[in-house]
Amino acid sequence: MNLPNRLTMFRVILIPFFVFFLLADIGLGAIAPILSLIIFIAASLTDMLDGKIARKYNLVTNFGKFMDPLADKLLVCSALICLVELEKVPSWIVIIIIAREFIISGFRLIAADHSIVIAASMWGKFKTAFQMAAIILLILDCAWTLPVGGINIIHVLAEIALYAALVLTVISLIDYLAKNRGVLKEQD
Repeated sequence: MNLPNRLTMFRVILIPFFVFFLLADIGLGAIAPILSLIIFIAASLTDMLDGKIARKYNLVTNFGKFMDPLADKLLVCSALICLVELEKVPSWIVIIIIAREFIISGFRLIAADHSIVIAASMWGKFKTAFQMAAIILLILDCAWTLPVGGINIIHVLAEIALYAALVLTVISLIDYLAKNRGVLKEQD
């Protein structure tokens, strides 16, 4: 197994630890969400690294093509579902975000069946960046408050990032569907 694939598998292995520290009430106070935040950031960084290494050193594999996006979805969906449990994110937002991931994954499967590659779009990359930022801020909001004029600034920033991620989720979905609508046409 090459280094990018090891990084991807490491990301998957980190997910249960991330979930445990985010949800566990083990008497650690604010330390547990901070540990989960460190794990989440480490896992997110492996996502950046594995792709760069795979492309730079021509280590792209079928396993990596399959497992890397799956690991990303598992990490983000796990985080969002945990944040629903912690009442930091409304469930309807998570449903929209996860539904978009299912739709795009299905779209990519159909495209792959016809030897069409659907590359990540600019909107999808913005969506991912805002999702990660929102998750990081929401986890911070579990641990700390940063009052500025009686307002918890971490909570406000988390809400802004979350709703920006939601808007970008919908925009990126529409963009994918519009650019790739031919994928759904029946092939002879």
